[in-house]
Amino acid sequence: MFHGSIVALLTPMRENGDVDYPCLRELVDWHVAQHTDAILVMGTTGEPATLSVDERNGVIKTVVEQAYGRVSIIAGTGTNCTQSSIKQTETAMEMGVDACLLVTPYYNCPTQEGLYQHYRLIAEKVPIPQILYNVPKRTGVDLLPETVARLAGIANIVGIKEGQPGPARAIIAACGASIDVYSGDDSTALEILGSGGKGLVSVLANLLPKTMHDLYQATQEHCWDAAAEINRQLQPLYKDLFIETNPIAVKWLASEFSGTRPTAQKLILTPRVRLPLTTLSTVNQTKLRPTLDLLKTFT
Repeated sequence: MFHGSIVALLTPMRENGDVDYPCLRELVDWHVAQHTDAILVMGTTGEPATLSVDERNGVIKTVVEQAYGRVSIIAGTGTNCTQSSIKQTETAMEMGVDACLLVTPYYNCPTQEGLYQHYRLIAEKVPIPQILYNVPKRTGVDLLPETVARLAGIANIVGIKEGQPGPARAIIAACGASIDVYSGDDSTALEILGSGGKGLVSVLANLLPKTMHDLYQATQEHCWDAAAEINRQLQPLYKDLFIETNPIAVKWLASEFSGTRPTAQKLILTPRVRLPLTTLSTVNQTKLRPTLDLLKTFT
């Protein structure tokens, strides 16, 4: 249903920590111009855990308004409370998003049956396309392929964001066309696309949206050598983005890189994140200086 390079959109913040809504609107325009295929708002990279409910809704509303039908919008609405997830998904649907992304319930570590019942109930209560989100290294719970296969039979559960190639292949084999698989990790995107994945949810697309779109497009045209070459060139960036907890590095790189892009001169991005995250350390800023030079080679 949603194919291509899907940016895991960062949330721009002013130096005082407030959400920078004018900059957010400019980011949407820039992604449309750079051929981003869809925008994921309030995914992990968007820092929803430290935004209030009103702020999360404000960010979603702003992105939907600014996109005005030019690009599909997916909103992250999952929590570790089923009823809260239902409410947030309903609210996002009312604001006009095209789909919702629902992370596995973190911290309370439900069983596979609990995960099935959680997702089943949300899908029953809110008639919007829904994408499952499995990221066990953050949540402490792993949504297994056999549970995904059970959920794939529910009409409005349309996809899963999965960063591990092994489970992604198992889901594709078990579910076929009944559910779309999206890479949840830039470093595994090409492998998952080569196994039948339908898209990638990308952190790097915050910096190089056109390049990530081109990587996806090359796979669709079966230009595997070209896709492999793009992927090879991007390898150092995949690692550098996670030198500290995401989105610390991508926000710092975006703030440093934005002024050098002729197509994004209006964007004034800061590296600001909210506690308990902190801005990129001085030591790692020095380490990432060569990364800025590498980014410039793609523009």
